[in-house]
Amino acid sequence: MRAFLASSIGVACAAVLALPPAVPAVAAEPAGIAGSTQSLPMSPLPTPSDRDGGEATRTGEQGLTEREVHPFSLVGVVWDDVDVELHGTVQVRTRTIGTTRWSDWQDLETHDAEHGADPGTDEREAGTVRGSTAPLWVGASDGVAARVRPDTTGPQDRTAPVEPLPTGLRLELVDPGEDPQQFPAADTESGGDARTAPPDVRVLDALGRAESEARGEKEAGLVPGAQPFIGPRPRIITRKGWGADEKLRERAFAYTKTVKAAFIHHSATGNSYTCSQAASVLRGIYRYHVKSNGWRDLGYNFAVDKCGNIYEGRAGGVTKAVLGAHTRGFNSNSMGIAVIGTFSRSNPPAAAVNAVAKLTAWKLGLFGVDPSGRTTLVSAGGNKYKKGKKVTLNVISGHRDGFMTECPGARLYEKLGSARTSSARLQGR
Repeated sequence: MRAFLASSIGVACAAVLALPPAVPAVAAEPAGIAGSTQSLPMSPLPTPSDRDGGEATRTGEQGLTEREVHPFSLVGVVWDDVDVELHGTVQVRTRTIGTTRWSDWQDLETHDAEHGADPGTDEREAGTVRGSTAPLWVGASDGVAARVRPDTTGPQDRTAPVEPLPTGLRLELVDPGEDPQQFPAADTESGGDARTAPPDVRVLDALGRAESEARGEKEAGLVPGAQPFIGPRPRIITRKGWGADEKLRERAFAYTKTVKAAFIHHSATGNSYTCSQAASVLRGIYRYHVKSNGWRDLGYNFAVDKCGNIYEGRAGGVTKAVLGAHTRGFNSNSMGIAVIGTFSRSNPPAAAVNAVAKLTAWKLGLFGVDPSGRTTLVSAGGNKYKKGKKVTLNVISGHRDGFMTECPGARLYEKLGSARTSSARLQGR
């Protein structure tokens, strides 16, 4: 028997509850795989009327009562059918590891269908892809509770869900594994191509503009002496640097023809992490995308933390046109950059916005693209543009420009104009 405070949002009350006697087993991972994922099936939750012996309200709520689990730091919810949306709210409570302290109920972003591979692609049609919420970073925890409540027809009738919850709801608890041992390293041989970088390279050092342009000309096959407008390459922490376990993802790389646009996202994982934890957050998102969502690799091409550190995302080479799974309908001929955090009501740090400008000035420059300009992409299908429609967008766009979504959060979206201006200036335009 363990005593703790059971709380709902804004309200706390004392309660003594029994945790299950046995901690659920962690699914076996192949030898040498870092981290772990606990996948716990949800079941109908008793309503207050049920517990009091009265008539059940039959709201269709599902979840998990408070229980002890193996340590984890990131949590999300998945379900069987990727084409089914969850109409309702998803909330979790967690217990900080080694304590009796439980958090309040925290919301998970339920509308995550706008992320992922484009319809009709091999990744989307592989049969492994699931519906999911965005994951939430909660820090080191060893207790959890969850509830999923369907939307109802109105305040006077809480017994009739608008739509039933998706089938196969599962709570995913992700342990990102230990941080890699950090070593100072410089990129001197690979030209910035992480596919051919020495195996111990953790960081691609920042380069001056002249060297960036010279390497970019060679990489892109430009005529020497032409005005390339390539911004200085910023410092980039490689997958090796943030501890990506390459045994998790599919071995092959996938590419698109070019990079004409950059879509900016927020990860919607919350802002409670420290910059020293950013690599752990990214490993958690990576594992969630692959093991829980069923994707081939991390969805984003790059990530940026609140301190302005830039991270290599989906594997295939930071100078290459790697096909991502970030902006449903517009993954082809684009790249996706996720700023780690949630920026619906919180302002993004200036360091993060500056990092977006630096990264786009360099990467778009490799493909001869003006960050302050406009470009035309062809939709692969989504809830804003039908398949085959030609759409003219800002070269640096927010996720919401290509799909009806709140991403990248209103506060980050407001900063994209200044990012475009700074990025173009860094290119020498």
